Amino acid sequence: MSGIPFIDLQAQFRHLETDIRAGIDRVLAHGRFIMGPEVAELESALADYANVKHAISCSSGTDALLMPLMAWGIGPGDAVFTTPFTFIATAEVIAMLGATPVFVDIDPRTFNIDPGKLEAAIERVENEGTLKPRGIIPVDLFGLPADYDAINTVAKAHGLFVLEDTAQGFGGTYKGRCAGSLADVAATSFFPAKPLGCYGDGGAIFTDDDEMAEKLRSIRAHGKGDDKYDNVRIGMNGRLDTLQAAILLPKLAAYPQEITARQRIAERYDEELKDCVEIPYIPADYTSAWAQYSVLSEERDALQAALKENGIPSMVYYPQPLHLQGAFRLLGYGEGDFPESESVSMRILSLPMYPYLEGADQDRIINSVNK
Repeated sequence: MSGIPFIDLQAQFRHLETDIRAGIDRVLAHGRFIMGPEVAELESALADYANVKHAISCSSGTDALLMPLMAWGIGPGDAVFTTPFTFIATAEVIAMLGATPVFVDIDPRTFNIDPGKLEAAIERVENEGTLKPRGIIPVDLFGLPADYDAINTVAKAHGLFVLEDTAQGFGGTYKGRCAGSLADVAATSFFPAKPLGCYGDGGAIFTDDDEMAEKLRSIRAHGKGDDKYDNVRIGMNGRLDTLQAAILLPKLAAYPQEITARQRIAERYDEELKDCVEIPYIPADYTSAWAQYSVLSEERDALQAALKENGIPSMVYYPQPLHLQGAFRLLGYGEGDFPESESVSMRILSLPMYPYLEGADQDRIINSVNK
């Protein structure tokens, strides 16, 4: 029996091959491999999709998180609040600038940062007086936006910025608004396995703030001012390759249909698996981009082993919350500090999810889980 891919990038390529190859050929013909015309075209299309004024492309999803923090001047003595139940890049960029990540536990149903616990964490840091609270980085985990009305209200009350990490969430919606438009600034990733992915590393930053957009474009090009040898701030080499922009353009054009297909696949999983495992919770007025379809099971390890025996891949996102990882040992957290994140990490399992998942393959997955 043949195996089922966890994410099938080749199936997508077969659907979009003609347009992708044509885009690559255009770049090879004009030879503008750095900041070529396709980059500006992609940025305009991304801004339209997210319904924001500015989309600034960059070299990775990690840089998309790092660059706004640089623009805000984040550094030693600053506290930035985020979730421990995410990929390391979210907290890594805070530490890279010498600031301190302050973790806040998740809502066990959505897996996103808990706004009630966020307020308590900010007040605790304010009262301690050692660090200066500066901002919040919520994560739109597995494709589901965080609760931005509540988060933005807390942020405003304490004078903090909000940086939406929508690396997994771009394509989802929150109360009629698109992920990428839900905070002061948003960052996404075009890593190949993301719902909207290129064929290498890439990312983008979204904002309605003209001054922030100008700073980000400068930071992306070594802090460039009026020309490349007029450097007005410390920056980085954070540009998106023209070839990746050309690849993303036809993918973005097909993206609404792919999101619809992901939704259809998720709804079928929901219906067929609801009596066997704990299926994802999607609040009213939200839609998920379904970067992952993640279920909870008290018998997670046995389930994963059984699926493997049947040629069905699965993944655990995330097996160890960030506060328990060696990179953040100096923060002084320990087991039991964030019980919801720790509990979810021991029960969560992600099943194959991509827009071109065949019905017969989904049947195999569903039957194997239920068995």
